[in-house]
Amino acid sequence: MAFSRESKENLEEYKKSEEICEEIIGIEGIVDEEAKEQCQKQKHKMRIPKNMKIKNIIKHKKNPKSEAALSPEATLEVDLDTIEGIVEFTGDSEVGCQKQKFRIKISEKIKILDFKKRQKNSKSTGTPSVELDFKENLEQNRLAEAQQQLVKAEECLFGSKEVGRTEDEVDKLHIDYEIFILHLRLAIYDSFSEDSQETLKSALTSILKEEAQDRRWMEVAEDQRPIWRPTGCRQIHDTLLQTTVEERMKNADEEENNADILSTSLKREVFRMGKLVQKDLLRVIRNLRECYPPDFDICRTYAQLYHQTFSTRLQELARSKISSEDCLYLLSWIVEYYPKDVLKHKELEEHINSSSLGPLLPEEDLKRLEEQYFSYKENEIRNWLSNALEKEVKKWSDGIEPELMDGYYFSSLAVDVLPLVDGAVKDVNTLLSCESKARSFLNQLDSFLQSYRTSLEEMVKRKQENIPKTLFANLVNIYQFRDYVQKPEHPFTEDTRKTCLSTLADLKNISHKYFLSHIHTELKPLYRKLWTQVWFAGHCEVVEELVKALESNIDNFKELKSVCREELMAELHLEVMVEYVRRMMKRKLKLKDKEQQEAAAEFICHDSNQICSVFDKVGCREEWFCQILPKLSEILRLQDPGSLQLEIVTLARDYPDMSEQHIIALLNLKTNLSSSDLRRIKKCLSENRGTPDTLESSTFNFFSKVLIKWKII
Repeated sequence: MAFSRESKENLEEYKKSEEICEEIIGIEGIVDEEAKEQCQKQKHKMRIPKNMKIKNIIKHKKNPKSEAALSPEATLEVDLDTIEGIVEFTGDSEVGCQKQKFRIKISEKIKILDFKKRQKNSKSTGTPSVELDFKENLEQNRLAEAQQQLVKAEECLFGSKEVGRTEDEVDKLHIDYEIFILHLRLAIYDSFSEDSQETLKSALTSILKEEAQDRRWMEVAEDQRPIWRPTGCRQIHDTLLQTTVEERMKNADEEENNADILSTSLKREVFRMGKLVQKDLLRVIRNLRECYPPDFDICRTYAQLYHQTFSTRLQELARSKISSEDCLYLLSWIVEYYPKDVLKHKELEEHINSSSLGPLLPEEDLKRLEEQYFSYKENEIRNWLSNALEKEVKKWSDGIEPELMDGYYFSSLAVDVLPLVDGAVKDVNTLLSCESKARSFLNQLDSFLQSYRTSLEEMVKRKQENIPKTLFANLVNIYQFRDYVQKPEHPFTEDTRKTCLSTLADLKNISHKYFLSHIHTELKPLYRKLWTQVWFAGHCEVVEELVKALESNIDNFKELKSVCREELMAELHLEVMVEYVRRMMKRKLKLKDKEQQEAAAEFICHDSNQICSVFDKVGCREEWFCQILPKLSEILRLQDPGSLQLEIVTLARDYPDMSEQHIIALLNLKTNLSSSDLRRIKKCLSENRGTPDTLESSTFNFFSKVLIKWKII
């Protein structure tokens, strides 16, 4: 086999470089077999270490006339990774083969020895004072200039049918193109490196020019084009971008160390990938965007690549068997963190239309995750509520005294339950966008409150120790539950809200009834003295005794939370007033003349002031309670039938629940009122009192609680 003098020199240079090799990668030369006697299959393998200088990465033609071999000056450094260069050229006639193929295969990260070092100085690669040749332009990463030199050489060889060209010249240019593309790949692959921006710009310029040259050659018959046309540099660029993104996402674990605190491997992986998407897209916008011509639409391109790569991995995770905890985390990233945190970064929003990226998961995968999460959460809420109530009831049964906090008895039942229910409702609304499913948790709260009511009733019936303190603590729970249910922002259905409030009213009544029944039992002997001759003769002593008893009982509620104490005292105040009026209308006392009636009216006002002052001290805010007795006293004081008639009508309008029996019982206290006056008053009342609608809308329902057992004729 014969080689030209230049080819021999190049081979000698190659042999020198081979001496420093520590590892070998293969360059295989395979000769097509046409006949057994014409050619034999040849394989030549050499391996190149990760960092070695190769004086000539070219296998020369087996033609003694060849003068087109590359100069040994082109020093390259190979950092093994994923880039693959393929060189094809025609075979040697002496061997009788028609074609040879040489495959340069680089399996790890590619790096050409001075390439990385030169990139650090690439920002200074301005127009040189002396024109550089092809290899010198490559050495300085001036890829656009090197490409133009290749195009010029290509036009010289193929631009005209009249121009002759040798196979050696074509082979040399083909090899130069392959080396150029190898450098192009490296520039693209290393585009995230901060010191490679100038090299990237030059590479992108050369890609655009190569596209134009490819289009030009597509207009020429295929057998007249150069064998390397089309070079497809734009496709190489796009494919390598996708490969780069996939590698970076695969190695995201190495990029984001903050994920180490997360509890599962899935959480750590998803967190790291999601954060890398944002970090790399910001790099694209801040660094790479200015390098790319608008035609590349590089921000959208990278966004789609990262989105698709992230989506592919999330689909794999979603279709695997994952825990409910991981399911929630995956849904959170898909619905919340990725669209509302990662893609909503201010800088990203300016350059990337996130709505055009599409969903991270197909509908069927998303539905599967949603059903898994909802089923898990529904069971979890049911267990939480059941366990919380069991724990509370056990404390009651064991006689454990409630915790005293800030001066009042406190139970953690509502504090434990409500945040869990509310959090689940919000999570389902956010992650599943389904209010009906969120409401199912509130329906569970309704069932929980009914069980709570049953347990509290049983506890009161058992008359076990610490009941007052336990009820103090439970009144705080009831207030907190009611406050939550009443808030309109919580998505209860109207029926569920009403049912819950009704159950909570029952719970409050259980506690209030326990306390108030004991107080009224103690006050009963004092109630009996009201509106009797004893009261009329020395009412001050009777009322003072009643006030002292009230104050003594009220003092027992200091360790009940103030807002709950105020509600209880308001109810006690109302019941005391009801008992006072009931005693008044019981006809134990007859007021025969004007003097007695005016005196009784004065006593009523005095009693009202005394009783109301007791409840004012404990924060009772129901002022209308204190207006009832003074209005009744006015009925006793008035003597003129016309004025009395007007006052009765006004009273009935103020208190629509005041029946005719109540009015007659009140007027019967005035024994000097004639039957005709009484009839006129009744008639006027029937003509002027409010409608049943007025009764329903009134907030002053007092007289309906005053029961009159005897029938008035």
